Amino acid sequence: MLLDALLLNAAILIAGVLALWAVSVWINDVSFIDSFWGAGMGLLAVVSWLQLGPGPGPLATLIMAMTAAWGFRLGIYLLRRWRREGEDQRYVRILKKDREAGRFAFAALTKIWLGQAVLLFLVSSPAQVGILASDAGSGPLPPVALAGLALYLLGVFFEWTGDWQLARFKADPANEGKILDTGLWRYTRHPNYFGDCAAWWGIWLCCAGAGWNYALYTLPGPLFLTFTLTKWSGAALLEAGMKKKRGDKYADYIARTSPFIPWPPKRAA
Repeated sequence: MLLDALLLNAAILIAGVLALWAVSVWINDVSFIDSFWGAGMGLLAVVSWLQLGPGPGPLATLIMAMTAAWGFRLGIYLLRRWRREGEDQRYVRILKKDREAGRFAFAALTKIWLGQAVLLFLVSSPAQVGILASDAGSGPLPPVALAGLALYLLGVFFEWTGDWQLARFKADPANEGKILDTGLWRYTRHPNYFGDCAAWWGIWLCCAGAGWNYALYTLPGPLFLTFTLTKWSGAALLEAGMKKKRGDKYADYIARTSPFIPWPPKRAA
């Protein structure tokens, strides 16, 4: 049953990706894929929960609610940002040669959408498996799930507050050319990415509430998310661009501010 349910999830995900790919070809812009990253995970969690039929247990409902709240909030936030700021320059650079050669549609599918779908399915695996493998009974939540919920709440606080502080900072013309180093951004250079990681490690702990074997099967999900946010396409890529745009100002911010885990800033020498 678990495998069948996951295959159904994969089929729904691929159908959605193909539909959105067609839209991206029509508007000649794939940037809104970022909003699907979160919303797609929320969708898979809801679909997994619905497959349980009547009377899903409290653990399944908790994991579904956690994932849906995280995913749909992030999806709406990134969709609004795309509508406000336009095409993401990262995707412009990735698809530049293919667009010039008339291969935009094929490149958008193979370089962007399909790869994103695979990673989305992988990262959200703790939520899907945790929901599908949880007991249908009405017993109390296991302690590991309560620990996961606490870690998740810490994560969403950092992510949602960090995003809100950044949006307010960018909306003020007086901050043009400045570095956001107040609020949560005083304690970590990436409160939103830290929050992402904490939230998904929390969901993974909730998955462990259904059985540590399921947590072991889905461990690559949070491990990959942590890697990509810290070393690959998240903080590393963002900081490379900020160093070019802000120069010494950003170098000074780096010198005194924790790279990821929140920590009091270093005192000036």
